[in-house]
Amino acid sequence: MKISYVVLLALALPAGLAAQQPAAGPQANPITTVFRGRTMALQRNLAQALDSIPERLYPYKPTPVQLSVGYIAQHLASDNYTFCNAFGDMKATLPAEDTSTPDSVKATWPKAKLMEKLNASFTFCENAFAQLDDAKLAEQTTLSFRGQSRQVVRANMVLGHVVDMADHYSQLANYMRLNNMVPPTALPRPAPARP
Repeated sequence: MKISYVVLLALALPAGLAAQQPAAGPQANPITTVFRGRTMALQRNLAQALDSIPERLYPYKPTPVQLSVGYIAQHLASDNYTFCNAFGDMKATLPAEDTSTPDSVKATWPKAKLMEKLNASFTFCENAFAQLDDAKLAEQTTLSFRGQSRQVVRANMVLGHVVDMADHYSQLANYMRLNNMVPPTALPRPAPARP
């Protein structure tokens, strides 16, 4: 009896997966498309998480050695520019306040200001992604960080960006749960519309 269920599943799974695939031919730039999709989803989740956390909790950190919510918000904005500046020729121009203020001070900025800075960095990254295609992922680019520069493969920066955002979303999700809040990815999904 168990064998028949396994055989049925083995036959049905590929058919179900094939039905989910677009009917058109091969997609242009599939790797860049996947990275862009993951990046945009993480941006939405991060923005929703930070927006839903009350300003009174922005100084919150579970232990003294962890980052506060406010620190994560300013850090994400800064990292977005670091990573997305490497996506192509377009480079961000930031005000002196953003580049000369210590991170620990920026972490104490009002929530509205932190969200404004974060959303601007998300917009910059969305525009930076428009420069990318699969062929450009193999190109060398310059990573400038803390006054030092080095050559890296562009794909390293794109992958690093996705991993960095996922890491910080995980932090925020845990902070939210510790404060009896439900992270965006754990919220109930709306029922699909019926035809």
